[in-house]
Amino acid sequence: MKSTGTADFGKAVKNQRRSVTLSLSDLSSKLKVTKGYLSRLETGKAVPSISMVKKLSSLLKLDSTKLGILAGYLPSDLEKILYENPVAAPAILREAFGEYSKSPERTEETERRNGVVKIGPSKFKDLYELVQADCSQWLDERQSKSIHAIVTDPPYGLKEYTATEKSKLRNKNGGVWRIPPKLDGYERQPLPRFTVLSQDERAELKRFFFEWAQKAYRVLVPGGHIFIATNPLLSHLVYEAIERAGFEKRGEIIRLVQTLRGGDRPKNAHQEFSDVTVMPRSCWEPWGLFRKPCEGRVQDNLRKWKTGGLRRISKDEPFYDVIKSSPTRAGERKIAPHPSLKPQALVRQIVRAALPLGEGIILDPFMGAGSTIAAACSVGYKSIGIESDLEFYRIAVAAVPRLAALPGNGQSLSASQRDIESQEQLFVLS
Repeated sequence: MKSTGTADFGKAVKNQRRSVTLSLSDLSSKLKVTKGYLSRLETGKAVPSISMVKKLSSLLKLDSTKLGILAGYLPSDLEKILYENPVAAPAILREAFGEYSKSPERTEETERRNGVVKIGPSKFKDLYELVQADCSQWLDERQSKSIHAIVTDPPYGLKEYTATEKSKLRNKNGGVWRIPPKLDGYERQPLPRFTVLSQDERAELKRFFFEWAQKAYRVLVPGGHIFIATNPLLSHLVYEAIERAGFEKRGEIIRLVQTLRGGDRPKNAHQEFSDVTVMPRSCWEPWGLFRKPCEGRVQDNLRKWKTGGLRRISKDEPFYDVIKSSPTRAGERKIAPHPSLKPQALVRQIVRAALPLGEGIILDPFMGAGSTIAAACSVGYKSIGIESDLEFYRIAVAAVPRLAALPGNGQSLSASQRDIESQEQLFVLS
């Protein structure tokens, strides 16, 4: 589990390096990293990985546990306690570390004075909570009728996010993940091959989402909506399971986006069947829209639970079920390198619509890199993100405040922020 303030870590490394008379060049050579990256570590402009903390501890003869805490990593025993008690995690952390930090809170203004534009947790810290946990367990322990909307992009193929398939993805070995070739000099994003799912795997998908939807039904307030991203090949299986759990289907949000999925000629027979495409090129992405039944009329439900409808774009313009969207921008992927990252320009529109009166809590039970949580922060909503994968959770911890601070078009705040994004190498999935 990781925080984002590493100034004290950098000072400790720098002071110890000097005390053992190692130059910046000497230490960077031993670590096999660039001198510039080590300099950013020492000035708190980059975040170290756990392996980097261990290497530094060994070379500089520092206590790895203490250095890890300065870098924001929890001791493994405490991390295990938090993982097993996700609902109580915030209280446990406050009790364990409430008095630990003596450093003044870092703000956007102090970062600017240091020549760095870094929007940290201080800007949004009261709006969101991130939990590393299995969402099924978390939902079981969550108070009933305490969530007002769910916006999520789940592992709807299920198979693509098993430990085996994630390992293949991170090693670029394929498996269920199609590792596309470069096209016109650009590297294409990995895509899961949902057509490879067997009938048993499809049945398992339906079972999974039925059980998940039952748990979601319990925690949602009456009139609460689910926005769930899916794809045209599997959406019918997911939708059927959610309806069977008691939700009303309220339509679909169609994301119009040009992707590189589909449109290919037959494998290993491109020239022979040059006029044939196996599947149409995908130009849209469906988001299922469901609602837990209201208590009485919509107006009654709005008064009691603040839910039941969708927030209008303006007094004169309703929320639409078609959204034109570009693929996720490179700048956002640098901040949050997750294979299924949705663009802020899209997710912010969906998240905003999910709370008709702008009140309540948004939940993303399959948080990934935190794009939903960042979108909620950007529109001023409270939210909770759940993620079971430790690597993706760490990405989200660092990425959420930075994604939330991006302008609506998804461009970077400034050139100086790109310097901070050198910490991207920390999150290379290998």
